Amino acid sequence: MNTPLLLQLCVSTLHFIFCALSKVCNWTAGSSKAAKSAVSSLERKVSQGTVRDAATPTSVNYHFTRKCNYKCGFCFHTAKTSFVLPLEEAERGLKLLKESGMEKINFSGGEPFLHDKGDFLGKLVQYCKVDLQLPSVSIVSNGSMIKEKWFQKYGDYLDILAISCDSFDEATNQLIGRAQGRKSHIDNLYKIRNWCKQYKVAFKINSVINTFNSDEDMTEHIVELNPVRWKVFQCLLIDGENAGETALREAERFVISDEQFQDFLNRHSSVSCLVPESNEKMRNSYLILDEYMRFLDCRQGRKDPSKSILDVGVKEAICFSGFDEKMFLKRGGKYVWSKADMKLEW
Repeated sequence: MNTPLLLQLCVSTLHFIFCALSKVCNWTAGSSKAAKSAVSSLERKVSQGTVRDAATPTSVNYHFTRKCNYKCGFCFHTAKTSFVLPLEEAERGLKLLKESGMEKINFSGGEPFLHDKGDFLGKLVQYCKVDLQLPSVSIVSNGSMIKEKWFQKYGDYLDILAISCDSFDEATNQLIGRAQGRKSHIDNLYKIRNWCKQYKVAFKINSVINTFNSDEDMTEHIVELNPVRWKVFQCLLIDGENAGETALREAERFVISDEQFQDFLNRHSSVSCLVPESNEKMRNSYLILDEYMRFLDCRQGRKDPSKSILDVGVKEAICFSGFDEKMFLKRGGKYVWSKADMKLEW
């Protein structure tokens, strides 16, 4: 074969490979680093032959708003934008996720009850349970904006309500920023627990363990509140969110060691509903959608976004989620999450 023909063949081959890669997955380059990370991820998937076997979005966390009325110092999903999708577009994305295999949706923020006084959230909850007939619909909230009338209107459609509470000492909550003015976060927690029981919603508690609460013993209060699950997270640093020059929070002073986290777990080993999540378990085992319905890849210690599922579909966008499905299962990410199957005594 002569040299010019050989060169032409090589160029054609390279062009074909580039086009094939472009068709397999698209990406949003929030930065040059994010773009390089996305390319490397795709190249690995192509070389391993796994692109066609994209992860199933069984359980998805949709952070539809970043705005919040609390100022938790370790927050790792901060108010970098005030954008919220129109209701119809959010519903369209949720339908795409259901068609791709979603069984559980968790709405979070920011504070999800803040937008439209919780009515936007309620409509999404109702849509997912009635129209999409999802087995599980859940919410994570700080609880400060929830009113009883919300339960009266939307409680039937909600399986699980998780309230974030990091301490049962009001002064500690104030130090952390888990407060609004001088209102009692703890009193509100108990009030919401009672509403959950009254309106037949499974009650859950989330706690972030950090330097201000790592020595606390919460056993008595957790046993009294009796949540279906108590998720205990180790404080996590995410560049651009709660660490680094562009971050809205500086969480370094909240970080605890693995040993401190384990000490906390040991102290609460008698609490049967405790579900521990270290940094290792948490970082890549969640499918996170941001306010634009982009999957967020946290593998590099930051949140690199995919393109929106509204633009490219779920299968293409999920290629850049960084989702570790094995760790998701290992940490107990799939459990009895429909209140109809929990056999709770209301």
